[in-house]
Amino acid sequence: MKKTLLIILGVFIFLIAVAGSIPLLFKDKIAARIDNEIAQSINAKVIYDVDKVSLSIFRRFPNISATIQDFDIVGNAPFENDTLVSLQELGIDFDLRSVLFDEYPTLTGVKLRGGDLYIKVLEDGTANYDITFPSEDAGQDTTASNFQIGVDRIEIAEVNVVYDDRQLDYFMALGGINATGAGEFTAEVYDLPIQLEALIADITYEDVSYLSNKTFRGETLLNIDLENMKFTLGDGGFQLNDFLFGLDGYLAMPGDDMEVDVELEGKDNDFKSILSLVPGIYTESFSSLNTSGTMDFHGRIKGIYNEEKIPSFDISLKIVDGMFQYPDLPQPVKNVNLDLQVKNETDNLVYTAVAIPSFNLDFGSNPISGKLFLSDLLSYDIDAALKGKLNLEELTSIFPIEGMDLKGNLDLDATAKGRYDSVAGVIPVINAKLHLANGYVKSSDYPAPIEQLNVRASIQNASGDLKDFLVDLSQFGFELEGEAINGNMKIRDFDKLFWDGQVRGGVDLKKVLAIFPVEDMVMEGKIQADLSTKGSYAAVQAERYNQLETRGSMDIRDFMYSSIDLPQVVQIASAKAVFTPDRINLTEFDSKVGESPVLATGYLSNYMNYFLGEEGTLSGQLAINSTRFNVNEWMSDKVSADTTDTALKVIELPKNIDFTMKVVANEVIYDNMNLKQVKGNMYLKEGILSFSDASMNTLGGTIALEGNYDPRDLTSPLFDFKLNIADLSLGEAFRSFNAVKAFAPIAQNLTGTFNSDLNFSGKLGQDMMPILASLDGEGLLKVAETALKDSKILEGITSLTRLKDVNTLQLKNITIPISIDNGVMDVQPFDVKLWDYQAKVQGTAGFDGSINYLVNMQIPAGNFGAQANSLLATLSGVTVDENTAIPLALNLSGTYNSPKVSLAGGNSIESLVADALKSRVTGEAQGLQNQANEQFNAAQDSMKQVLKVRSEAAQDSAKMELEKQVDVAKEKAVEEAKKLLKGFFPKTDAKTKPDSTTVKN
Repeated sequence: MKKTLLIILGVFIFLIAVAGSIPLLFKDKIAARIDNEIAQSINAKVIYDVDKVSLSIFRRFPNISATIQDFDIVGNAPFENDTLVSLQELGIDFDLRSVLFDEYPTLTGVKLRGGDLYIKVLEDGTANYDITFPSEDAGQDTTASNFQIGVDRIEIAEVNVVYDDRQLDYFMALGGINATGAGEFTAEVYDLPIQLEALIADITYEDVSYLSNKTFRGETLLNIDLENMKFTLGDGGFQLNDFLFGLDGYLAMPGDDMEVDVELEGKDNDFKSILSLVPGIYTESFSSLNTSGTMDFHGRIKGIYNEEKIPSFDISLKIVDGMFQYPDLPQPVKNVNLDLQVKNETDNLVYTAVAIPSFNLDFGSNPISGKLFLSDLLSYDIDAALKGKLNLEELTSIFPIEGMDLKGNLDLDATAKGRYDSVAGVIPVINAKLHLANGYVKSSDYPAPIEQLNVRASIQNASGDLKDFLVDLSQFGFELEGEAINGNMKIRDFDKLFWDGQVRGGVDLKKVLAIFPVEDMVMEGKIQADLSTKGSYAAVQAERYNQLETRGSMDIRDFMYSSIDLPQVVQIASAKAVFTPDRINLTEFDSKVGESPVLATGYLSNYMNYFLGEEGTLSGQLAINSTRFNVNEWMSDKVSADTTDTALKVIELPKNIDFTMKVVANEVIYDNMNLKQVKGNMYLKEGILSFSDASMNTLGGTIALEGNYDPRDLTSPLFDFKLNIADLSLGEAFRSFNAVKAFAPIAQNLTGTFNSDLNFSGKLGQDMMPILASLDGEGLLKVAETALKDSKILEGITSLTRLKDVNTLQLKNITIPISIDNGVMDVQPFDVKLWDYQAKVQGTAGFDGSINYLVNMQIPAGNFGAQANSLLATLSGVTVDENTAIPLALNLSGTYNSPKVSLAGGNSIESLVADALKSRVTGEAQGLQNQANEQFNAAQDSMKQVLKVRSEAAQDSAKMELEKQVDVAKEKAVEEAKKLLKGFFPKTDAKTKPDSTTVKN
């Protein structure tokens, strides 16, 4: 018996050893298969290390499990900076029998553990998850995947997901997702048990946030009918925070439309459950909240969803005798009663009706009650009421505001009944009154309180006619450390908009913001105002300013403002504005914007139309003076000590401002240039900034300019300038202007100055620098005297021709006609004397630094040395001698710093001289010249074709970069969601991790 037991035990140990060795035996085969399938199927960077692939037969016997640590997928352009998948662990299960005996393994399970998915869809529908090779692409390996699919289990653990759909304007961020699902995924119809939990960080559609910071759990049996694309919910339950609900019904997508028939029902809920959905209530202390009361919730959604239709819906919520109180606070919220129904029996959203026949609650001894009936979102028939009396001190005992004491009595009584129709001039009958008496605000951040805070306001309309509408803010004011401000305003007749109001007093902004701080903003200063205003919007529109009575003054002292969006500090030492019916006269303005001092005077007109109208344009004239203005810090997202090295960005200009500005500045810093004695006129209208009579001293000379800057399309900002340049240093121009570096790099080796009349236009990049590939222009470059030294072109010419052996060339009285078309500069033929020889130069330079020039020279035959003299001796009796001009044509190609100098029309200087002398005898000299020109023209045409393609590509690339900048707001939303999900997307170092095609073995 003992022997038998030992044998059985030995066999069992042997079987375990064999089973344990199977993964080792087949690891290379499975890893190679995974790598091959990825290479054939996925058009993206798949990053993992084969040394971090482990296999096991025991995890899910009789399947063999492959686990990959640190598995990433990074998309190709335009998603090369977005990580689609970043998983700490990816698990894949295979059927063991298929591994051992079949040619291809069968995939049976997938596990995702600890990681992040970022799904992104651009406005044009391009999606970063579309990473498979298209089957129609003949250029790709379209071999079908050899994996057999038999998946029956999916597991997800602690995975974050961000879905960012720019086309639908839909955003969703889910964190900490845990989910399991098991079923016969390969069948046409099967049941899939699902368990799911996640943090709903944010769900936003068309800039409206519907859910944020909510925990979700769910369990259901989902019936899947793949043939009819129908998904039916079975038994199960769901939970949002503490709110439990059931979902029954189905969702089907048999075609382009979506069919929905779903019923929602609250389950085992009380008043506390619905409270858990209220922002700010569901905190760590929620479990200690004392509550009572009942809650009933029901909803039904049924119908077709597509671009024209929505499903009908009927959602209701009822709360009876609700109460809640935190144990450490003296007062409860009680008598909470709510009856709510949101209903739409049509397929059009505008026919949604809202009914709240009753609503009331008591904040301690402070009752609030109301009702709301809204017939639809088309005619807006409404019957609403809200009434309450609140003691602010008692209210803050229920809802404490940390660091803040409030006192005062607030009475509110409002009713509205009728229809709203702005076209017909009909509004509901309204009677609303608000009164805040003896208000008091004390912040722990400031020793003194705001006192005597009194507000009395009413909104009335007895007839339902816009003409009878009246808003009466009869009292507004407060005191802070002896400084008081008081005012009133009455607005009537919302058709013609008559107003009559005034404000008098002073306020210290630093004190107010110490009591009511605003996040990421600092503001201080004293404002003293004495203003009265009376008039109508109809008079503003008709420019009948004699019917307006807006008069008074406003003084500002020691003002300072900065924020996260305006990191450059704006300081106003003193400013005074005098108001008249048609103007605001700026009589004093002494400021420092960023690091730049600015003085200004002038006026603003049409200001009432600008502030009150939707399309009003603010007009004005300003005289601006600065001793030193740094433009760079206003063209960058970041402020640095050395703003000359700060990346610039495109500046957007308002379209509803019509300003004429006369500017004088002793010094202006722009990019890497220092401009002196800057003056000129600027005109801003309809989003375009124009310059006239502008001039400045820089680079040893002067520049006068006029033209336009047009950023109305931020993805393709335009400029158009006329320049008159006098006595600018050639060397400094090369160091300061990118265009000179690209088109005339010879300037780096030239001394002296130049003059120019130049018209040029094009597009600007995101750094506010011209996109060289887009430049168009024409003009003349004039150089009185210069010297070319240490040039590789000179070295190439002297080395090839052996005419001179010097590295310096003196040039005088050069006039060069140029034209630029889409980043390709044509230099028309111009005469120049090269050493002792007359020459004609023409050619092309590209924005990428490429060159193609033809230099035609006339060289006396005797200057070519002994070979020329021996040839002359054999030509006795003909009219050629050592003074006979030999045409020499040189091609300059390549780039300026790496030029290629070659002969046109000859293989060597000796053969060229021989052919030229013989051609003189036979009369074929002009033929050699024509041949050289033809070769040059052919090379030039070829170069222009190549540059045209490069120019279009460069401009497209620049536009894409600018579109990324324009879309920065949505990217910020993504970043905020990532922060909320904590640790979202640890950075992947793609440089140190191998691509799937080069996996480490």
